[in-house]
Amino acid sequence: MTRIAINPQLLSWALERSGRAQAVELKFPQLQKWLEGVSAPTLRQLDEFARATATPFGYFFLDWPPEESLPVPHFRTLAGQAPRRPSPDLLETVYSLQRRQAWLREYLASEGEEPLTFVGSARAQDAPQAVAERMREALGLQPDWAQRLPTWTDALGELRRRMEERGITVVVSGIVGNNTRRKLDTDEFRGFVLVDEYAPFVFVNGADGKAAQMFTLAHELAHVWLGSSAAFDLRNLEPAEDATEQACNRIAAEFLVAEEAMRQAWPSVGREAGRFQTLARRFKVSELVVARRALDLRLISRDAFFKFYDAYSKEERRGTSRQTEGGNFYATQSLRLGRRFAETLVRATREGKVSYKEAYRLTGLYGRTFERYAKALGPGGPE
Repeated sequence: MTRIAINPQLLSWALERSGRAQAVELKFPQLQKWLEGVSAPTLRQLDEFARATATPFGYFFLDWPPEESLPVPHFRTLAGQAPRRPSPDLLETVYSLQRRQAWLREYLASEGEEPLTFVGSARAQDAPQAVAERMREALGLQPDWAQRLPTWTDALGELRRRMEERGITVVVSGIVGNNTRRKLDTDEFRGFVLVDEYAPFVFVNGADGKAAQMFTLAHELAHVWLGSSAAFDLRNLEPAEDATEQACNRIAAEFLVAEEAMRQAWPSVGREAGRFQTLARRFKVSELVVARRALDLRLISRDAFFKFYDAYSKEERRGTSRQTEGGNFYATQSLRLGRRFAETLVRATREGKVSYKEAYRLTGLYGRTFERYAKALGPGGPE
């Protein structure tokens, strides 16, 4: 039985990187001997170890562990908290979208598509009201657009559809690729954006609650207008000490809960016990967004906000743990891929401008599964 001679430090690095050392150690009884260099894994064992630790197989043939970093800025929101090493799940998700974006950008440019003029059209110093108004105008939305819709799901779907129509690919998923065993952690990130003048991509962590997803989507949309890529992890709406992140939060808040509308609504509910819940239903955002908006507009005190936040965060943790990704496979797949990207890729494949092999690689769908999805994606297909 042939064993593979590799640097034990690579195994140790992969184990730590995985974030699930205890489970991996239980699965591989010989692991300690591998780490000590007393023994070495077989090719099959090494392949299984790579899968268990979500490590690219080729990494184990390097001399030393590679230096990995998130290819977009990752802003943590808790004051003084040092950024932790990005998980394999986050890294793989970002890398996957980068591959899709690179393909889409090159394809659109080769087809003579014009750059999107709104990308990078604003500055962090611009008034949030002005930027939010330009964003709504570009998407064809009225200031009270969300209030006219019955549910959070309807409002989220409408915003996503408008963004896709304007050339922004929106991906919503709570798992890595199509692997339902690898759940994305909302404690690590709630979304990220890859800004590009031809093919901006926005990713929203689908493991999050619908109302929280709405703010994430608006936050990343603001990043597109400011022309900056970033990953996003928002807790109590206090961003890292970064001017762009602060600007995106202010713009997103104004986009979803306009100051004028908030001030008009507050007198009728401000003394109610369920005031934040009432306004959250009206604006189709989370109660946290409403509470933070009330604090920023000095409608409540900081003590009142943090008293609410402590209770809200406990309930939110219970709520997000119940989020699932059920439903129609093809509709779910359009969310995981982004409809704009998927439609463009399927059309290019059918026209012979891209190989089926490349389409399979980019979507993670193969053979008949890809064909059935492509058929379902046609006119009248899944939204």
